[in-house]
Amino acid sequence: MLSNVSTNISIKSITRIAILSAIAIFMSFTPFGYVQLGAIRVTFMHIPVIIASIYEGFYGGIVVGLIFGLSSLISNLSGPLAPVFINPMVSIFPRIMIGIISAYTYKKTKNASLTAALGTLTNTTLVLSMIYIFAAQTFANIKKIAIETLGKFLLLVGIKNGILELIVAIIIVTSIVKALKFNK
Repeated sequence: MLSNVSTNISIKSITRIAILSAIAIFMSFTPFGYVQLGAIRVTFMHIPVIIASIYEGFYGGIVVGLIFGLSSLISNLSGPLAPVFINPMVSIFPRIMIGIISAYTYKKTKNASLTAALGTLTNTTLVLSMIYIFAAQTFANIKKIAIETLGKFLLLVGIKNGILELIVAIIIVTSIVKALKFNK
């Protein structure tokens, strides 16, 4: 019987996680989640993960991070990077880690801006590192670059994408956290 089951998660928490998961799913199928800016593709999908981590801790961050990871895998299956993102260490693991790092950061600091920054850096750093570790040659072949220059190429991508993603995440996450605290 459900009434005899003791859980630590409330209906309010489940609702928040479901809403943030729905936002992540919506973003993954619209231009709001993955934005093509010329030769680079930036993502803002990490923002719901960071917000879930702030409000629902590790569990919320992991669940919404998993949704982001699965959407990343699915959205890349039909593109040229499918052979790279089919590996869950590239597409899913970094997104779950956003939730863990963000939850830990917010729990220790209660600083939404710092949490947004570290969550964003977690995403950028881990995705590019996992590409380098698990799919270096495949990625280099797809991008038509020499394997010897892959590290520099990924660093440049990280800087270009990461700065924009970092700024946007800090602004949006901080604004949402302030707005929700104000309305309590």
